Amino acid sequence: MSSLRGPARAASAAVAPLVVRTVEIGDPGPLLALLPPADEPGDALSWVRRGEGLVGWGRAASFTTAGPERFAAADQWWRHTAAHAVVRDEVGMPSSGLVCFGSLPFADDSTDAAHFVVPRVTVGHKGDRWWVTTVGDGPTIAVTPTPADDPRPPRNVAFADGALSSTAWAARVAEAVSRINAGDLDKVVLARDLLVQAEGAVDPRWVLRALAERYDNTWVFAVSGMLGATPELLVRRERGLVTSRVLAGTIRRTGDDAKDLSLAASLARSSKDLEEHEYAVRSVADALAPHCSSMNVPESPFVLHLPNVMHLATDVTGVATDSASSLALAASLHPSAAVGGTPTDLAVALIAELEGMDRGRYAGPVGWMDATGDGEWGIALRSGCYVPGDPSTLRIFAGCGIVAGSDPEAEVSEADAKFVPMRDALSGR
Repeated sequence: MSSLRGPARAASAAVAPLVVRTVEIGDPGPLLALLPPADEPGDALSWVRRGEGLVGWGRAASFTTAGPERFAAADQWWRHTAAHAVVRDEVGMPSSGLVCFGSLPFADDSTDAAHFVVPRVTVGHKGDRWWVTTVGDGPTIAVTPTPADDPRPPRNVAFADGALSSTAWAARVAEAVSRINAGDLDKVVLARDLLVQAEGAVDPRWVLRALAERYDNTWVFAVSGMLGATPELLVRRERGLVTSRVLAGTIRRTGDDAKDLSLAASLARSSKDLEEHEYAVRSVADALAPHCSSMNVPESPFVLHLPNVMHLATDVTGVATDSASSLALAASLHPSAAVGGTPTDLAVALIAELEGMDRGRYAGPVGWMDATGDGEWGIALRSGCYVPGDPSTLRIFAGCGIVAGSDPEAEVSEADAKFVPMRDALSGR
């Protein structure tokens, strides 16, 4: 495994060329059902939405880095790795051939590291096509993936406050509103965590399957112990087209269709939520503009309906005008106002002051990239991370955008709603 702290050292790392083979296969069944039992929770790799995407296992190559240059270091490592790989791709689809999965910390000074993995086996599905990619440092053979045994649900799961109780966190929200009203900044996103303890190891495959079953409109991801179901696509780069989905502004669903339609209408008219959303859309459009032409930024958001909440959403698109990889584009977008705030520097500083915790890779980019630099990077939301060395313990996270009109108790309720996907999945429900 490579572990480098800067792009210069990444470029000089000696790595044996990878030998990659991709072949088309028949329908092997649901992607997540193919993941085999893992020795470590971090061995499961996933990027799946509505049954399509990628799963992987094994480690043909990996890379870790940290600090302010983590994006540049990883991008340079990947360019070097891809340039020296020997690839035989008989499929020619986006995400076939050589791919890596990645997950990066939110903050420059996080104690967590950015993790990148090239699986030994990757299975992909898009439309009516399926393929398998095998990677090694010598001749490879085709692998026929088959469904694995069903995982067991977590046992005797208990939840406890993380860094702050809900009452203490509400007080931090009130302080943030005070700072905003004083003119210090326009918006800040504050998160809190819960500690999850189970009796025995928690199988990540159970969590992933539960999330995919209930939240099929999200990207169900797993990379090096970070897993969840994000509704937010930070950026996709595919054959010159760049797309970003912005979510900001949230309301909890009731389960009553008529009431939820009324709530969706109120969300679309809410001045507080529209203000929050406008900041997020503007930050994404401004970040992509240097890399894109023909930008399309809709004037009004739509309401994205998820099983537990509804969000204001906007899809920003453009045509790539330079060679920036999908990861480099993610670097230009991170942290967007949807997970940081506005202005960015002031919001990130206030997050460090008020949250009382290290987010780790929560709210950081997570996704995959192929040898051309195309890929998809989401924001690691509705997610959790295994405590290193303890497969029975996880931290799960939820965050809320705070603006001048925010009410602390309402934000606590919103955070509780955002905990629901991981809480339910880990509860074995």
